[in-house]
Amino acid sequence: MSDNRLSVFKTYKLYVGGKFPRSESGRVYEVTAKASAADAAGKGRWLANAPQSSRKDARDAVVAARKAFGGWSGATAYNRGQVLYRIAEMLEGRKGQFVREVADAEGLSKSKAAAVVDAAIDRWVWYAGWTDKIGQIVGGANPVAGPFFNLSTPEPTGVVAVVAPQKSSFLGLVSVVAPVIATGNTAVVIASADAPLPALSLGEVLATSDLPGGVVNILSGKTAELATPLASHQDVNAIDLTGADAGLAKELEIAAADNLKRVLRPTVSRHHPEKEAQDAAHPQAVDGNDWSADPGTDRLTAFLETKTVWHPTGALGTSGSSY
Repeated sequence: MSDNRLSVFKTYKLYVGGKFPRSESGRVYEVTAKASAADAAGKGRWLANAPQSSRKDARDAVVAARKAFGGWSGATAYNRGQVLYRIAEMLEGRKGQFVREVADAEGLSKSKAAAVVDAAIDRWVWYAGWTDKIGQIVGGANPVAGPFFNLSTPEPTGVVAVVAPQKSSFLGLVSVVAPVIATGNTAVVIASADAPLPALSLGEVLATSDLPGGVVNILSGKTAELATPLASHQDVNAIDLTGADAGLAKELEIAAADNLKRVLRPTVSRHHPEKEAQDAAHPQAVDGNDWSADPGTDRLTAFLETKTVWHPTGALGTSGSSY
């Protein structure tokens, strides 16, 4: 084998509608590695050119998400759980690739990056198990005075724009995307601007899983440039502001009010020296969130609507029931 062999560098692309387009603008930007404690000299090392999405790309992603919504929301909750579990299986098979990308993206050692990737895969499994159970928590039969059934059931909100965490490029990303699709919504995801490569590689996993095209659409580029048109888009039903800073989050929330979007506000991070020391020791705890903590059900319920249906039971007999 020749010692002069040239490396074959990976070309990262967007993931929209189950396909891998380049940005319609033709723009790209350089993605560089973060320094780790073991490799301080590695800071700034060129990793790849990522596509810099445009407003047109964002609009195309919304069209794809809306097209996929009917089929995905209409699937059984059990089927959605199977699909999410299949994604976890495929992530497990490509663990080595994601460990390398997360290590470079977040400046972690290989061992810490491996722990983050393991946690992200476990997070997929967690949400896969919730798909057919969340309805039993937030829905139910309501007591009424009269010959009626009164049933409340959760339904997905629709197309959700997700501003992914800026620092937690993979575990944080999974933690905000998985609950959106687990409950039957479709998503347009804006990846971390400085560390988009794990998100773009996630698109490759989704494309070769059982997930229908358009359920998740992943864009890379400047966060504000992409989030602003999505926040004001009339066919976007909700927006998750987790990865937006305070100033941008306020602007997006105002824009989202135009068509009464549901808004999930980012966690406000305050200065706590002890907490910051813990965050330094635990790389999952970034972006104002401890992504390694038990996620609970808050994100599952954030983008659900409750539908209440009244149905007559029929004429009541002397026994109090018509059955």
